[in-house]
Amino acid sequence: MLMRTKLAALASTAMVAASLMAGATPADAAGPCGSGYSRVGVYAIPETGARVGTLEVHYNSSSNENCALTYGYGSTAGTTTWKSVKIMVAGAGWWADVDAGNYPQYAGPVYVSAPGKCITVEAGVKDKSRLLSGVHCG
Repeated sequence: MLMRTKLAALASTAMVAASLMAGATPADAAGPCGSGYSRVGVYAIPETGARVGTLEVHYNSSSNENCALTYGYGSTAGTTTWKSVKIMVAGAGWWADVDAGNYPQYAGPVYVSAPGKCITVEAGVKDKSRLLSGVHCG
């Protein structure tokens, strides 16, 4: 009986250790924008109606840089589909960085440095789009 209890305790400890290790990631693990970026916004594309994509905005407080990506959603997730993403300092009048094409996963990342300013981001999947103007002000 004592041996069965010890084996059960060992198995339980091993399962806990394995689950902790599986969920552990290095503190400096790089996301889609690179290391040091945190996701600060997630937006459906389009804003209303049937969702076909997701716009993500990330920020790096060390470099004061913003990053954006466009992912497919539903039937456009993981399939080669037209995806685009553009980013600029709000009011600049020109896109600082643009990525567009037929991608299976996502368009981007695109970057802009906007310390103390707002950004404008536009994302598209197929024939639907989402524009965010004057957001994520730093």
